[in-house]
Amino acid sequence: MDVADRLDLTLRLVQGHGTGQGHDTGQDRGHGRAPGRVSVVELAQRLGVSEMTVRRDLDVLERQGLVRRVHGGAVAGRPREEGGGFEARQAWQAATKDRLGAAVAGLVEPGSRVLLDAGTTTVHVAEHLAARGPLTVAVLSLQAALRLADRPGIDLLVVGGRSRPGERSFVGPLALRTLESLAFDVFVMSIGGVHAAHGWSEFSLEDAAVKQAGLGQAARTVAVADATKLGVRAFSQVAPLDAVDSFVTDAAAADPATHPGGPQTLAALREAGVETRLA
Repeated sequence: MDVADRLDLTLRLVQGHGTGQGHDTGQDRGHGRAPGRVSVVELAQRLGVSEMTVRRDLDVLERQGLVRRVHGGAVAGRPREEGGGFEARQAWQAATKDRLGAAVAGLVEPGSRVLLDAGTTTVHVAEHLAARGPLTVAVLSLQAALRLADRPGIDLLVVGGRSRPGERSFVGPLALRTLESLAFDVFVMSIGGVHAAHGWSEFSLEDAAVKQAGLGQAARTVAVADATKLGVRAFSQVAPLDAVDSFVTDAAAADPATHPGGPQTLAALREAGVETRLA
């Protein structure tokens, strides 16, 4: 496991304990572990590395504001939906998101008309789409526009609308009207949460409305999210599970020790007819 992947997994393990998705059993409490805290010893055992390596990795994550060091271990920072805007989140699981971006781009055929959603993961999709031209790509964020501007073979369309402060994603009536006037071969949709019983959901009402418009204007939808989004029910429902054709996430989603809600959500997606791919 390289350093970037190890940092990703370390962050997931700490966040899992901090959000109540870890393994805070009675046995754990009997051994003196505080709820929400994961120890250096536990992380070393789970990752198969030395405790010194774990401490160095936790120092890196703390400097990025993603975890907080406590005696003998670490606790999670703020929950992801409260953890600031794009700039604050872009370093989270960056290596994982780059793998997801490559996997999603591989599903897009040259010559396609693509609607690319906003989000930290879809910025990585944009980077890999640049090599899949010729493509017409309509983007819903300033970050994706910057990645695709002036790239050979990419006909770039900026959807427009109001730019959400901190997110730089396009929302509001102008964005919705623009989407309703266009047709796409594929919509690459990022998502805040996907839940076996409650489907696809977002933390922002405005984001949810834009995604609903994208779903309605595309012949095919590929959803993408890292495994931390599985089993999550966010504030605003976007659509039922079967509204999406394909879902790309990372292999950790199938590991109940890391993501307790992952296997159940993957099973529900497959039962709903959604093609699932683990990157």
